[in-house]
Amino acid sequence: MINIILSGGSGTRLWPLSRKLMPKQFLQLFDNKSLFQKTLQRNALLSDKILIISNEEQYFLANDQVDEIGIDPDGYILEPFGRNTAAAIAFGAMSVDEDELLFITPSDHLIEDEEKYHEAVQRAKDLAQNGGLVTFGIKPTEPHSGYGYIEANGEDVVKFHEKPDKQKAKEYLSKGNYYWNSGMFLFKAGIYLEELQKYAPELYESAKMAYENSKVDGKIRRITPEFMEKIPDISIDYAVMEKSDKIKMVPSNFQWSDVGSFDSLTDHIDNKTDNIEIESKNTFYYSDNDKKLIATIGIEDLIIIDTNDALLIAKKGETQKVKELIGKLQTSHPELLNAHTKVHRPWGTYEVLVEDSGYKIKRIEVKPGKRLSLQKHFHRNEHWIVVSGTAEVQVGDERYLVRANESTYIKMGEIHRLSNPGKIPVILIEAQVGEYTGEDDIVRIEDDYVRKY
Repeated sequence: MINIILSGGSGTRLWPLSRKLMPKQFLQLFDNKSLFQKTLQRNALLSDKILIISNEEQYFLANDQVDEIGIDPDGYILEPFGRNTAAAIAFGAMSVDEDELLFITPSDHLIEDEEKYHEAVQRAKDLAQNGGLVTFGIKPTEPHSGYGYIEANGEDVVKFHEKPDKQKAKEYLSKGNYYWNSGMFLFKAGIYLEELQKYAPELYESAKMAYENSKVDGKIRRITPEFMEKIPDISIDYAVMEKSDKIKMVPSNFQWSDVGSFDSLTDHIDNKTDNIEIESKNTFYYSDNDKKLIATIGIEDLIIIDTNDALLIAKKGETQKVKELIGKLQTSHPELLNAHTKVHRPWGTYEVLVEDSGYKIKRIEVKPGKRLSLQKHFHRNEHWIVVSGTAEVQVGDERYLVRANESTYIKMGEIHRLSNPGKIPVILIEAQVGEYTGEDDIVRIEDDYVRKY
């Protein structure tokens, strides 16, 4: 059995903690592990192989976190942008033998009681071996309006239901044969592709064309944008699961959450800040800055999420409305949806310390053996001051070393590159000065990571 881990996502439901370049599956909030890492560890015990399907922009995050826990996936399929789950799963199915069992799991779910989880997976394998397209229905513990529901008769699916309002969710809970739709599946690769071709032929053909014209480099398969954009944006539920007559459901009672809101998150992690309360109660506090004190007077039933560039204060029970906030931010502050002040890159990290009109100050950390792209800028000069390690700097055709407490200067328009040839991280302070210091003022001439952004 091959575990296909779906690891895309736009990072909006847990804003401001999650961003486009740091979606929730990579946030290391659970005993210093991420949901992505916990998914890998959990399913490595059940699977013969692991295939990760991810967004091109998030590959290096996945790769770094894989290295941290010492699990070596058998392959990656990288999409230039998302076209929903039906196509992503099709790519995985096309990459293996038709009789191979595929265990499809999102990367951002939290699952506890692993003994019951293993039992559910084993039952799903039995059903899948007999030709079933198997989904996992989670026995609901509350009338949750944030999940889709599956109406079932034993292991037979009667109907899939969209996310209900609160009253309808209460009705589902009282009836006893409605289950949360977990978004996990198990089936043979060939059966899925047959049903996809039958019920969504346009999607099947365009996904097949995209797969056949993808680029392979070792364990990495890259889907190209010109073929990806032709694929309809449809979920596996709409494309296949709601239409096929081969659907089976395993009723499951392990503890499960998709951690789709701060209300859900606060059920699983403790406060992360130093706080003082006066006549305040039942409030959750989280801050990126472990040196920041949060003091409150006369408040209750709130969730307070503090990051370096944004503060969210929400009433408990209302945090699903963050998705409404995202629409406003796309108009007023789109940059706050993309990245934190500390941004992870394939070569390391950079953190914006100060930014104002005409200048920007960054802290840059380059991993051992890594280097930035060969690049130039049209609107800014850069001053680099090394504070730890030894950097190799290329400017034009000249190369030289810059050690701790030494500096160098890159003129506007000069082709340059920063590398770390050593065995410890290089840490430097970069001062940018110019009329425009936006991150898009960069022309990449050569890049080890084949980035398009």
